[in-house]
Amino acid sequence: MDFVTLQARLRPGSIAVNDVTHCRTWSYTEFDNTINRLVSWCQVNGLKQGDRVACLSKNRAELVALHLACARAGLLFVPLNWRLAKEELEALMSDCTPAILIGDETAAAMQFNYYDINQLLSDSQSLSAAEPDYDEHTPSLILYTSGTTGKPKGIMHSEATLMETTLNMTQLGHVNEHSVFLCETPMFHVIGLVSCVRPALYCGGSLVISDAFEPGRTLSRLADESLRISHYFCVPQMANMLRQHDQFDVSNLKNLKALLTGGAPHPEVQIRAWLNDGIPIVDGYGMSEAGTVFGMPFDVQLLDENAGCVGLATPRVRVRLTDEHGKEVAEGEAGEVEIKGGNLFVGIWQQEAMYKQCFTAEGWFKTGDMAVCNQAGFYRIVDRKKDMFISGGENVYPVEVEGVVLKHPAVKDCALIGVPDERWGEVGHLFVVPFNERDFADEEQFLAGLNDHLARYKVPKYVTLTDAIPRNGAGKILRTVLREQVVHLLAQH
Repeated sequence: MDFVTLQARLRPGSIAVNDVTHCRTWSYTEFDNTINRLVSWCQVNGLKQGDRVACLSKNRAELVALHLACARAGLLFVPLNWRLAKEELEALMSDCTPAILIGDETAAAMQFNYYDINQLLSDSQSLSAAEPDYDEHTPSLILYTSGTTGKPKGIMHSEATLMETTLNMTQLGHVNEHSVFLCETPMFHVIGLVSCVRPALYCGGSLVISDAFEPGRTLSRLADESLRISHYFCVPQMANMLRQHDQFDVSNLKNLKALLTGGAPHPEVQIRAWLNDGIPIVDGYGMSEAGTVFGMPFDVQLLDENAGCVGLATPRVRVRLTDEHGKEVAEGEAGEVEIKGGNLFVGIWQQEAMYKQCFTAEGWFKTGDMAVCNQAGFYRIVDRKKDMFISGGENVYPVEVEGVVLKHPAVKDCALIGVPDERWGEVGHLFVVPFNERDFADEEQFLAGLNDHLARYKVPKYVTLTDAIPRNGAGKILRTVLREQVVHLLAQH
């Protein structure tokens, strides 16, 4: 049996899921039966082991149940990023070739051929619960993350690897049977679908599922005594928006055991503002390929002493920092984070060669992130080897954006870098070599045209026309030179 079935037998009447968007709740027995009926629904609809089940939907209870049902049925669940443009989503589905697309109003708006997720529970209600039959080491989840080459990467996990992240998050997040997670982080991310969902269900706690983050509404839910939210995850920009909202009152957050943050650098001054209010703000570190890796303690003094760090790893994960030659660096020196553990992904969909390139000869996963470890053993992320930057908690890969921009008939050459932004953490600054400067007289019109091909968070905020893109002898863009140019441009203003 899996952990939901176990909890259904240990605490059958306890609330497992409360979908506050759709005003519905499930006990553990009810949710376990729902999952097994969805297994039957998959079988009745001709889905076979190994088939991909794509889902384009905002957060809701059916999405969690479907994810767990796919695992029990031996299917691969593929949650899709509803923030993407239709063209980008079509590329993902072309890659994973799903047997079915299950979606909500988002899929309808994009005119996809899909099965309505609103019908899922009623259509499966009359079915008998199927007996699960699956191998925990068989891939059960594909999480898409943009590759540095612009080609999507389908990161594959099994139930065994997802259980490791569940255990890591349970330990680092102080999760128990009394824990209540407010789930607003999009469930197409590993943090939203796995780290914020499975630990609570594993321990017999409960989920409060919301379709989206809205600062005022979120604050009301965090303050609601009937919900008793103990854990809430958000990116630093969201945490800052909560503090700046006119409804913010720290006395209303007394049920909150900690505010969990990640996905982008968190300024120390913002961390200490929360700590001064007595709210532990717990940074962490993870990724699609490894799930939850690091987490900070909940102790306010330790958080203050190590503000800006992303924490410690559990004993289930081995970590080392290496230099460009693969040698471990000395204490206090920056090195690339490399990981070993049962939490690591089991493949990249249809890209076996790329998967193998992610590891050293000794089997260490190379994250591409640079970190230092202080004397207390806490890790701090200092840089990214890749050119990726993070805008509003979402990864933006310059090569992917550049590939779209270069299709514009007025663009001769271009390059994108991330620059600091007060609201989003980082935004894109695009350098363009035009065929004719007159074509860029209306910069806003040019950027608006990119919305048809890129998600909003990938569309650059700034455009600078230039005569040439700096490159090295191998033709690679010298982004450090472009960053210097941005500093120079800011100095002029």
